[in-house]
Amino acid sequence: MNDAHLHLAINHFPIIVPIIALLILLSSWLFRSETLSRTAYALFVLGAVTAFLTSWTGERAEEIVENLPNLNESMMHEHEEAGEKLAFMNYLLGILSLITLWASLQQKTWRNYLKIAITLLAFVGIFLGKQAGTSGGEIRHTEIRANANLTTPEGTHNTPENPKEEEEENEH
Repeated sequence: MNDAHLHLAINHFPIIVPIIALLILLSSWLFRSETLSRTAYALFVLGAVTAFLTSWTGERAEEIVENLPNLNESMMHEHEEAGEKLAFMNYLLGILSLITLWASLQQKTWRNYLKIAITLLAFVGIFLGKQAGTSGGEIRHTEIRANANLTTPEGTHNTPENPKEEEEENEH
């Protein structure tokens, strides 16, 4: 298993783990449960760890795939930028969660302010996760690109790399 394969195997965790953590954190608000809050904090820390591993393998995966044919350099760059933003958010959520977990165990009264911040930041993290995941998928899955034209009048499948080329062909 090379780093590109490893990146593909783990790249969903920095997106999925914070979503699960946020759902548990929202449940902790509903049920007023410190146990649920602590579980969510632990999952946000896990999300930070998986973000680090995904970034690390992503850098190495880029070296492997950058010379493959039909690979769009600008899409790879867009994905890298989105991944860095997501990783930063996961690191921030992880650090704040560690502090809040400690504050919870020490029963500090100010822990609820951090819980509010983590809840709000987690929503931003989900948005960044959607961007990173979509931009990564678009690199090799042309069918999910915004400019994908999956059905032609003849009923065949078509996913143009360059929509302007298709327009020029239709004009002739």
